[in-house]
This record gives sequence, C-alpha cells and structure tokens, in this order.
Amino acid sequence: MSAAELWAGEALPPERFEPLRRAAILGHCKWDAQVGDQATLAPFPLVITRSLSDRLSGWAEALDRESRAAERALLETPALWETLAVPRAIRSVLRRGAKEGWSPAAARVMRFDFHPCEDGWRLSEVNADVPGGYGEATEFTQLIAEAHPGLSTTGAPGPAWVDAILASARAHASTQTLFGVLLHAPGFIEDLQVVSYLAKLLRARGAHVTLAQPQHLGWKDGRAHLESDWHRGPLDFVVRFFQAEWLSRLPRSVAWQPLFVGGKTPVANPGLAVLLESKRCPLVWDRLATSLPTWRALLPETRATSGRVGDLDPAWMLKSAYSNNGDDVLHRELTPRAEWQKVTRFLFFSRGEWIEQRRFQPTPLETPWGSMHVCLGVYTVDGQAVGMYGRLSRGPIVDYRAVDVAVLVKETR
Repeated sequence: MSAAELWAGEALPPERFEPLRRAAILGHCKWDAQVGDQATLAPFPLVITRSLSDRLSGWAEALDRESRAAERALLETPALWETLAVPRAIRSVLRRGAKEGWSPAAARVMRFDFHPCEDGWRLSEVNADVPGGYGEATEFTQLIAEAHPGLSTTGAPGPAWVDAILASARAHASTQTLFGVLLHAPGFIEDLQVVSYLAKLLRARGAHVTLAQPQHLGWKDGRAHLESDWHRGPLDFVVRFFQAEWLSRLPRSVAWQPLFVGGKTPVANPGLAVLLESKRCPLVWDRLATSLPTWRALLPETRATSGRVGDLDPAWMLKSAYSNNGDDVLHRELTPRAEWQKVTRFLFFSRGEWIEQRRFQPTPLETPWGSMHVCLGVYTVDGQAVGMYGRLSRGPIVDYRAVDVAVLVKETR
C-alpha cells in the first residue's frame, strides 16, 4: 500500500460531526451507531486516489465476471456441492433446478472485500449472498462528502441496487404498480436496519413494500404471495436479506424452496448465491471448466483443513464455509484463547465445513483514532462496480466491532 493513494482525512470537530451522525441514525436507519462504548461511525473519511478507485473497481468487475462463470459451472456439477459445505436440504433443492428452472434474479449484488498489504492488495472474500452496508456506503458517505469540498463519493450502492431490482421487476410485472417484500431474520438489528433502509428507497421510487420473514410467504403457481391482508395479489419481487444457509434450518412448513428453483417471482439475491458464498469455493477451482485469473491472483492460498488445530502453523487462518462479519474467522494468536478453544474443540469432526487460508499481513493506517486496519468493500450490481464500503478495525481481523468510514475520492493529491 502506498500512502500516496490511500490516507485518512482530518476528523470533523464534534459540533460539525454530531448533526451528520444524527442524520444517519434518524434519516437513514443507522441504528447501531453506538455498540457498547464503541462508536461505529468515523468522523473522518478515508481518501483514495482516482487511480486506486478505478483499480479496485476494475478488479471487482473482473471478479464478478469470473464468479458468475464459476457459478454456472458449479450449477452443472452437483458432485462439488458437498465439498462447498452447502447444506444437504439445499443441495436436494438445487438438484431440481435443471428440471424446474432456476428462480429469476431481480438484479445480483456482490461485495468484494479488499485489504491493503505491504506487497499489494489482497482479497479476503466475496459477499455474494446478502451483503449489507448500503446506508453507510451511500447516505453516511454522502454526508461526509458534503463536509469535504474537493472530495467525491465512489458511487451510491443502495440506489444502484434498488433501481436494478425495480427494472427487473417491471420486466416481469403485468401492472405499473409494483408490490414487493423484504425478507430478514428477526432479532438482528443490523439486518433490520438494512431492509428498512432499502424499503425507504423502494417506497421513494413508488413501489409498495413491506418487511417480513420467510414463513410469511406463500407460493401459488410459482408466484410469491404474502400471507396477510397487506396485499392479496402476487408479489412482483422479493428482496432476500435472509442468509441462504439459514433457510434450510427453518421448519418444514416454511416454503423457502422457490427462492432457489421453480419460482417465477424475481428474487434479489436468488438462493443459488449460496454456492459462491461458500469460503470453500477455492477447493474446487481446479475442477471447474472456467479460468479464474483475478481470483487466483488476489485471494490468499486456501486449502482443506485436517481439523488438527494443534498442528496449525500461525501463518494460516481458520474460516468456516459460511462465516459472516468475521464470525468463525480464527487465528490461534489473534483469537481470544477461550473462543479459540470453544470453536476448535470439535473441529476434527466438522472439518468438511472449514478451510485453512494463508494469513496475509494487512498494513495498518494512521488515522485520527490511531493505527487501524482498512477493509474496502467494492459493490457490483449486475457486474458493474457501483461504490465502496469502508471499515476500520483495531485488529487485523475485521469483524462486527469494525467502524464504518466514508470512502472519498480525490482526483489528485
């Protein structure tokens, strides 16, 4: 990483920052702006050069193309799904895809997470299933940009995804008025704030939407219906912010299968994103009939785990196939001892759901809050880069404790 292409800007004084923070909370659904004693919104921006912005966006678009090609190859190779640790119930549903057809996608969004290192940039993962951060990367970033003349945003991922969803829904709808539902998991405020923000954008564009859980959906002739008095007819689109692997754990009475196959209602993202979401994808790269040059260049070496963590070299990390927000991303020297022992105690018996990945050495950045580690997530919507989500972490593992930070572009330094 070069200090000439990425640096931290000056912090806004409290009297200027507090109104922006309040606007993010009250106007844009950023309800977890404080977690315990930790503020989660940085009063300073990360500033990047246009050349770095273009380079990261170009990589993300290349990774998106390669990911879609890999997904198509995986859909044609059911024998590999178990290696990915796709839940058994979902594998059974996916096998019906060739006969019943895949449920249509109402726009595809992915987020590729990049980290600066001394020897260049490294990719930690793709959030291909239910990436979040839209309000922070769009509205909070715009608020910070307005306070910094001469700097611009990298895009607006929230509106970009919503506009693509509506365009797809209109192509399938028979009426001008669109009705949709946003699915989310109850009990997670971070998920609720994402769907609430997206619902706000959809309503501003004339769509009629409501929030629900998967058990509230019914299906008639492949079309989604909401089991309530809110809207009696078929829905025009479904926004699924409910992790694909969690669907298989729902009661048998819940009809989640049309989110994957046989449905006629466009879904964003469709359930088959579960394949790309698996951190075990690199284990099957050599068995796919497609090349993945950008993935191979940017992702650290990945291998299957023996499950014998006592022999694990500190140069390697442990990751579960469906880790999220840094959960189940472990290192014997960085993870608290009690947590390491708890998670790895029975790892040998679940080793088919984990990987070992070579640890990269992220370069810390000096900020007004001290030395911090940077993660820049680049969103793509239907293959096009649409903006970035910045996060800062005290430690090298970026997890739920990370601070959201606006990423702004300066044309020249």
